[in-house]
Amino acid sequence: MKLASTRNPSTQATFLEAARMGLAPDGGLFAPVAIPPFSDMADLLRLTFLPRSVEILHRILGDELPRLVVEDLARSAFTFPAPLVPVRPGISALELFHGPTLAFKDFGARFLARVLALDAGAKPRTVLTATSGDTGAAVANAFLGLPGVRVVVLYPSGRVSPLQERQFATCGGNVLALAVDGVFDDCQRLVKGAFEDPELVGSLGLTSANSINIARLLAQLLYYFEAAAQAERGAPLTVAVPSGNFGNLYAGLLAQAMGAPIGAFVVATNANRVVPDYLDTGVYRPRPSVATLSNAMDVGSPSNWERIHALFRGDHDAMAAALRWGVRSDAETRQTVLDLDREGYLADPHGAVACGVLQAQLREGEQGIFLATAHPAKFRESLEPTLGREIPLPRALSDLLEKPLLNEPLPAEQAALKRRLS
Repeated sequence: MKLASTRNPSTQATFLEAARMGLAPDGGLFAPVAIPPFSDMADLLRLTFLPRSVEILHRILGDELPRLVVEDLARSAFTFPAPLVPVRPGISALELFHGPTLAFKDFGARFLARVLALDAGAKPRTVLTATSGDTGAAVANAFLGLPGVRVVVLYPSGRVSPLQERQFATCGGNVLALAVDGVFDDCQRLVKGAFEDPELVGSLGLTSANSINIARLLAQLLYYFEAAAQAERGAPLTVAVPSGNFGNLYAGLLAQAMGAPIGAFVVATNANRVVPDYLDTGVYRPRPSVATLSNAMDVGSPSNWERIHALFRGDHDAMAAALRWGVRSDAETRQTVLDLDREGYLADPHGAVACGVLQAQLREGEQGIFLATAHPAKFRESLEPTLGREIPLPRALSDLLEKPLLNEPLPAEQAALKRRLS
């Protein structure tokens, strides 16, 4: 698999090189030079998740990693299901929150940690990541206690749910949680700035666990094949993706290019509507993010849109033709949560955004799927007043309530981050 920077096609890397670097040296993101379509899709979809995932990863990575290594990576990383659950007539939820930190990011973070562990015995590494909610927990859990690795999580102070914060800010050990005085875009800017500092990269062995790391996205594309495998045959499949940094959508587009039978993707955002506005107008205008109920999507300058833009060769009309899109306010999100609960399904705010936009964009004869990206109990502070009842906590969350927070404050300044990392 050959990868090239989105900013300079001559800046290329192998998969393992790209996974170790995270960000390309020119500040771009690594993306596949070519996307091979699979001619035996029907046979692939008859397999169960793990053997199918091993086969797909082997086809992508077989020039670098022996099949047995790929199989070990997958068996170790993907130890939980991704069930497709009927929600409404013609609409189902692909539940991606059955991993250890109860969020879809367990797929990518656990796979990435195991890929980087292939470097065992190399010089120490610092895994630097920004989070708007679930990434921090998934990365902290995946790397916690690994020798030779330090994890640094930057998150916007007061802008993630209390339970999300506890998932990564109570770890201690080799995990450092930095509460940034700003918004997620400030955290993302600080991370990118660190990777553009050769001194830091060299001295700390910096790598990223955000969705800017291509290894995360290769793991995430696998569950789109699983959605197609579980879906009913016949009706065209339309998938709604709750979108913030847009890595999940990019992974889906890769799966589609490889032959996953997905007819259309629906971009679902909250009030942070930079991409829907671009698709409407052709003008791309990043702006400061605003806080919403679906906090993991509170991104005003989404990193992975650069990959999607490159995938479509910058052709706005092609993007607008290939995608559908919509925006949901907090009030509309609450109403969708309430409506779904009355129908017997409890959704988290991000899934509710996706379901609401999907309902509006679904066409006659199509089968709709939305990604349920996080366990609703992680957002009980915002959901319980809407529902008028308590949401029971799974043990993975209730055990965190007695643990002290071990975070540190950090100004949203590049120099302050460099001092703390050095």
